Order: sequence, then structure tokens, then C-alpha cells
Amino acid sequence: MPIEVRRFGVGHRRPDGPPGSEGLTGQVIHGDGRGSVAELAFSRGGRIEPHTNPNTTYFIVIEGGGWTLVGDERIRVAAGEAIVWPANVVHGAWTDYSNMRAIVVEFAGSDDAAIGILEGTGLELPPGTTPVSPGEGHLVPQNRPAPHDRSEGEPV
Repeated sequence: MPIEVRRFGVGHRRPDGPPGSEGLTGQVIHGDGRGSVAELAFSRGGRIEPHTNPNTTYFIVIEGGGWTLVGDERIRVAAGEAIVWPANVVHGAWTDYSNMRAIVVEFAGSDDAAIGILEGTGLELPPGTTPVSPGEGHLVPQNRPAPHDRSEGEPV
């Protein structure tokens, strides 16, 4: 099976962000019934207007920084920080004088409690089911490309 590559970043973003946003470009990386993953790039003064949605969302800042709003609280956010936007709670994000890039991971629904996935809790196996034993794995040989002359730039 070939490796699937999803491109995002410069050259792959659509020229507008979510409805009610300005100074923002983005690209959906994945989206299905389980949720979505997108990259957003805020220019100086870019913003996602405060809004709500029925899904729990992670706003993961990977470059630059700005501000985020959750409910009545606003805080500064910077690269290396992830903010949880709870389901059905007003949230938004913006920049003042800097750029910001974020990965936004949105899960379908407010949480997984309805299907039985709870932190630190396992589901019981149906009667008569044999548990799977831990797998025994091994590392595969590394398949690295031949060395190249670094003065020629990145390999193509």
C-alpha cells in the first residue's frame, strides 16, 4: 500500500478561513465522520470570530502566537501550546502584531463517553472472547537514501 501524503502549508491553503474569519488562510488535512484536522495560518490582525460548535476541538499552535478566547476567559497562546475548545462553549482566536500557525483537531461530538471510551477505563470483552496476547515485534532495517553532497541542497 503506498504512503498517502496530504499536503498543507504555503501553496496549499485556500484563501479564506472558516466563516466569520479574516486575515486567515487554511487547508483541511483530513475530514470524515470522526472529525477533522486542518492547518490555519493567521496574518497580523487575523482572527476567527467568537463562535460555538457541538464538537470538542484542540487548537494547537505550531508557530508564532496570538490570543484565544474560551468562554469569558482570554489568554495569550504561543507555539508549543494546545488549547481545548470545549463543545458548545464560545471560543475564538486572533493575532495582533504577529503571525500564527495552528493545527486544529476537531472531534465529532462533545466526547467519547457515549461509546464507552473513558480515560483509564477499558471495555469488558464479551463472554467467551479470548484476549489478544501482546504482539512480539521487531525493528525493520532502515531504508535510507544514499548520502548526498549537502552543498547541493536537499535531495529531490
